[in-house]
Amino acid sequence: MDVKVAHGLQLSAVVQHEKIGRRPRAGRFDMSREPQRLRLFVSTRLSSTMTRRRTTAVEVSSSYDKISASILESGRVRSPLDEELILKNRSQEIQPYLNGRCIYLVGMMGSGKTTVGKIMSQVLDYSFCDSDTLVEEEVGGDSVADIFKHHGEPFFRNKETEVLRKLSLLHQLVISTGGGAVIRPINWKYIHMGVSVWLDVPLEALAQRIAAVGTNSRPLLHYEAGDPYSRAFMRLSAIFEERGEAYANADARVSLKNIAIKLGKRDVSELSPTDIAIEALEQIDNFLKGEGGSYAEC
Repeated sequence: MDVKVAHGLQLSAVVQHEKIGRRPRAGRFDMSREPQRLRLFVSTRLSSTMTRRRTTAVEVSSSYDKISASILESGRVRSPLDEELILKNRSQEIQPYLNGRCIYLVGMMGSGKTTVGKIMSQVLDYSFCDSDTLVEEEVGGDSVADIFKHHGEPFFRNKETEVLRKLSLLHQLVISTGGGAVIRPINWKYIHMGVSVWLDVPLEALAQRIAAVGTNSRPLLHYEAGDPYSRAFMRLSAIFEERGEAYANADARVSLKNIAIKLGKRDVSELSPTDIAIEALEQIDNFLKGEGGSYAEC
């Protein structure tokens, strides 16, 4: 089924996919946004429908279909098949109660919103988009770093707000928001049209990830001195001090520390993106149960 735009709005989102392999299982995140693999364009002149990718995220024999997620999660060590089945069960549990609402992932830069979001979109049969990529397209394809450099942060934030406003009129999307999208109260008006999930990653882990790939695509991290890790950690600490309370406005929180403890991992770096996606679906489930009395009693 196509995702339809609200009546009267002339908005189109065209999704271009390249063939994407299996979801990542290792405990590493792809820190690049990879706009060439999935690009979503916003225009005010095109048609008012968005064609979304239809995929079957998991294929298992019928003998496994009724295995409950609680049974699969009884052990701390999960096989890839376990992860696929848990994802399938979680998605099936929440889909009727999401009722097509978008899922907005919020969190610090480098928290894995794009990687986790793509996994969630596949298993929910949603489409995926990155709000930063949409801003880049609105400005003619310039990167976020170039937009900051040539136009300034206020210009970028205004474009970001407009993109979020348009996305709030759509359905069946998993949306990776920019790390700073939470600082404007008006953005929360649009984000709360769907279900918001905060990916809460320890600052030390964020600094390690970003230091490993560089800060060229992170305009807010260019101005600190020192080695890559120290530079990233110092700046991330200052940014989190400004945004921490705003992230807490999300409907659900996914704490990587808590996941690591639950799964018996020594460090959050040992978690796979699928581990985090499973927890995100569980926390969305918890939010939806608290949202409606009839669901809570099921």
